[in-house]
Amino acid sequence: MGLYGLMTTSISGMAVQSDRMGTVADNIANVNTTGYKEASAEFATLVAEGHVASYVPGSVSTIARRAITHQGDLTYTTSPTDLAVSGNGFFMVQSPSGTPYLTRAGSFVSTNGYLVNAAGFTLLGYDLLSGGSSSVINSAAGLVPVGTANLGLKATPSTSGNFQVNLPSDAAVSTSLPSLNAAGADYVGPTSIVTYDNLGHQVTIDIYSAKTADNQWEVTVYDHAGAASGGGSSFPYAAGSLLTTENLTFDGTNGKLISPSPPTLSVSIPNGATLNLNMGNTTQLATAYTPVDASVNGNGPSAVDRLEISDEGIVTAVYADGSRVDAFKIPLATVASPDNLTAISGNVFATNKDSGDLQLGTANSGSLGKIVSGALEKSSVDLASELTTMVEAQRSYTANSKVFQTGTELLDVLVNLVR
Repeated sequence: MGLYGLMTTSISGMAVQSDRMGTVADNIANVNTTGYKEASAEFATLVAEGHVASYVPGSVSTIARRAITHQGDLTYTTSPTDLAVSGNGFFMVQSPSGTPYLTRAGSFVSTNGYLVNAAGFTLLGYDLLSGGSSSVINSAAGLVPVGTANLGLKATPSTSGNFQVNLPSDAAVSTSLPSLNAAGADYVGPTSIVTYDNLGHQVTIDIYSAKTADNQWEVTVYDHAGAASGGGSSFPYAAGSLLTTENLTFDGTNGKLISPSPPTLSVSIPNGATLNLNMGNTTQLATAYTPVDASVNGNGPSAVDRLEISDEGIVTAVYADGSRVDAFKIPLATVASPDNLTAISGNVFATNKDSGDLQLGTANSGSLGKIVSGALEKSSVDLASELTTMVEAQRSYTANSKVFQTGTELLDVLVNLVR
């Protein structure tokens, strides 16, 4: 092999161990980095060309690899926007310049209305409110930043509710029905309910009940905004305030409502939707007028209170009033050979010809893993293994340096012999 070859090989060995120490240093530095995948230095022989009967020393080729498919342990948090992938797949994120990347680092927080992780990359998904689709599976086209920035305030008109009361069976027949809108209207009740129009305005409706005959009643609804001002009665209401009138029939033996069937009172809310009130449990019994359930849906303008994210990646915006809207769908990305992805600063990855093309799909379906909300994937680095590797690399480096030192001493002896 020769003294020169021995020294050359030793120098190569020292460089190899230096590369190995570099990956160990990176791994130890990122032992607490969310979603980090450990790197390792792999080696291949590099043989110089020579005669078949002779040996020409070569060197070692260093190849850096990342165990990107290695699943890290999950640690749970109290933030629903902390996300982890349990199984195969990557989140799609974009850099501040708009370039899409893949990542497993899901420590997302709301920044300027968008979900951004600790490295400054924004989470991407499909906008369900604008008809976003997951039909494009080999491109990031159609993906938008996920967050509350474009959700704004939300007002929901009243469309359904309950109006269930007991009407006194012993009440006298009305001499002036509320539907006639006369000053001396004769009725039992009334009950007022707050509803909401299309813009979120509160619209109060007044519901009057009046007996028209045995087991026969009339229910009349007015817009409270048209009530007479002053005096002890709301009658007469202003023109156009009457919203609806419905006749009720009860069974005289048990007091149960017979008609209408279905037992629904439909009210057209001014500048709103048609409100359908369920009257199914309304009764006519020998007791006083008693409201049992008077409630409606709908709400005034309210902002997003929080986001909830399902295993399939559906992002639901929960408003302050409790209403819920499915706003985004977070896809998961994969490639044919994830371990060959190109690592980019910020714990993100880019595709290349070795990794294969990008493929997008729905979380928790097929070969893709599920999205876990309120959890983070820990670094896949095993600190004990890294420390062991570091000791091995140090010893190998020392051994190669000793060989190089011995070779230097031998050269000195040879030079002195010539002298």
